[in-house]
Amino acid sequence: MTSRKHSIEVIGVPIDLGAGRRGVDMGPSAIRIADLEQRLEQLGHRVTDFGDLDVMIPETQQVGQGKLRYKEPILKTCDELRKEVERSLEQGSMPLVLGGDHSLAIGSIAGSTNHYAARGESLGLIWFDAHGDANTAETTPSGNIHGMALAISLGLGDPDLVKLGDRAPKVQPRNTVLIGVRDLDPGERDILKKSGAIVYTMRDLDERGMRDVVDEAIRIASDGTAAIHLSFDLDVVDPEDAPGTGTPVWGGITYREAHLAMEMINDRAPIAAIDLVEVNPVLDTQNMTGILAAELAQSVLGKRIL
Repeated sequence: MTSRKHSIEVIGVPIDLGAGRRGVDMGPSAIRIADLEQRLEQLGHRVTDFGDLDVMIPETQQVGQGKLRYKEPILKTCDELRKEVERSLEQGSMPLVLGGDHSLAIGSIAGSTNHYAARGESLGLIWFDAHGDANTAETTPSGNIHGMALAISLGLGDPDLVKLGDRAPKVQPRNTVLIGVRDLDPGERDILKKSGAIVYTMRDLDERGMRDVVDEAIRIASDGTAAIHLSFDLDVVDPEDAPGTGTPVWGGITYREAHLAMEMINDRAPIAAIDLVEVNPVLDTQNMTGILAAELAQSVLGKRIL
């Protein structure tokens, strides 16, 4: 698959409503500033940047009641993103979604799922993250929806969010893989164990290595599915290499392990769409994390050392 050239549509989602720290709304700009478009064009892809979705800012919105902070504006943004991802896929392009916090994946995955479901096909999901993102309103300690996005995509949690795009679950647990986890809340630990999703923690990566884990992850996510949605949270990478994230956790994957994973996915997996999320320039050092995101996009879209 390394020789495939794509029509890539870049969609920026400058959302920080789902996160607990400000600044991640500037993530799309940080990735673009790292020469994302030029990097991908050098690989032979045709790149069209559709700019950013119009996302509301917290200062103009009500936090809302209970443990679902900014639910209504997040729903609106995710539904708009769903439509954009569906449109892009229907036109034969690959959506590359730049975040923004990880709550946006509720919308991007819904768009990918709807596209394939309309053809009678299903979707696999590979989710790189230091966290489980599997909380619900009942288990969340913070109320931040970026920590619920995976659970919602699996059909668990708030009914309005779960039903976005009129399909639930968006992905089947047996085709869902989470890689790089090292920080779980007690409630989401139980949810993940019961969900049926496949979780590879940092211990699994330490013991087995990235190559074996990603090889197995691709087989799981590809089993009976037409394509894979890739959702990559930059906090899966160790803060030494990716300091610009809102919820850093030490002991993450290395710079080189991240690239190996992306190269393997490009080699062996049909990719539907890609999310690159949680780049926070306010917390970064000389845009290290924005540059890393752009470099990882290159690796998953065909760049090789030789």
